[in-house]
Amino acid sequence: MLIELEEARSVALRVLRGVGTPQSHADLQAEVLIEAELRGLASHGLLRLPRIVERVHNGVADPRATGRQNWRGDALLDVDGEGGLGPVVACEAIARTCERAGRLGMAVAAIRNSGHLGAIGWYAEKISRDGQIAIVLSTSEALVHPWGGRKALIGTNPIAIGVPVQPDPFVLDMATGLISMGKVHDYANRGQPLEPGWALDAEGNPTTDAAAARQGAIAPFGDAKGYGLALGFELLVASLTASALGTNVTGTLDSTLRATKGDVIIVIEPHAESGASLAAYLDEVRACPPIREGETVTVPGDRSRSRRAENLTRGLEIPDAIWSQLRHLADCSSLES
Repeated sequence: MLIELEEARSVALRVLRGVGTPQSHADLQAEVLIEAELRGLASHGLLRLPRIVERVHNGVADPRATGRQNWRGDALLDVDGEGGLGPVVACEAIARTCERAGRLGMAVAAIRNSGHLGAIGWYAEKISRDGQIAIVLSTSEALVHPWGGRKALIGTNPIAIGVPVQPDPFVLDMATGLISMGKVHDYANRGQPLEPGWALDAEGNPTTDAAAARQGAIAPFGDAKGYGLALGFELLVASLTASALGTNVTGTLDSTLRATKGDVIIVIEPHAESGASLAAYLDEVRACPPIREGETVTVPGDRSRSRRAENLTRGLEIPDAIWSQLRHLADCSSLES
């Protein structure tokens, strides 16, 4: 179903306000979800909103919380999110971390007890558009099987890197799983099969059935290399945030348990004279002769920005079942108010 952008935003805000979310927090959470939809990342878009509502109703998420912050040394900000919405807690931490990095050259925020961030490239782009380098890491429930294994024991553990470049920053946003579990849910909602090799079912057997994969495991990207990165990121984030590990991580795919994953946001001041050379180098990469005639070489972030520009005028393609659920939640919120 094709939905106009402002209608989608209005419905999302009504849903969030209906569960007691302050206006500024609702605006931020809705923006992160809508931006994911605009960039074609439905797995991190509006399909996640009903679960946020359920988590608030069940008392494991607090839409009013902004997090409790404490500096561990000069450059490491320790954040207890106090069950707050992921984007709200993260942006509060980013504001202080960016200011500290501006003075010291570098600063880190280590966040625990906070909701799902959404697409982490949004934060990397936000920071890099303001002129600083960003590295964003997050962990998730155990959704990925170890290389050579048949059981989910590691998170999808994404990384985003943002580097300030003119006219648009370089933004890499990738999970260490071959796909995200959100994408599995999106395919299941749309009735689409997965690609072979993407996932295992609950018994550890290869499957293309998205519904069966929800109970199974995702493959690591790049075989042993992606597995190694995923494990390294899991340990790095947990060592800084005291977050849970592996099968003990909860709270981003369920509606009843406290969020126990961790987030790490690293902010660095770039060298003052690096900008022009970075832009020229990326243009050189884009100008590389393509393997397939008629195609062009892109760098991370290019296709996402193009898709966003197209969807700003076209609207958002949202599955009928998800949109009906959101409209119902919004209508219920209106009746309760």
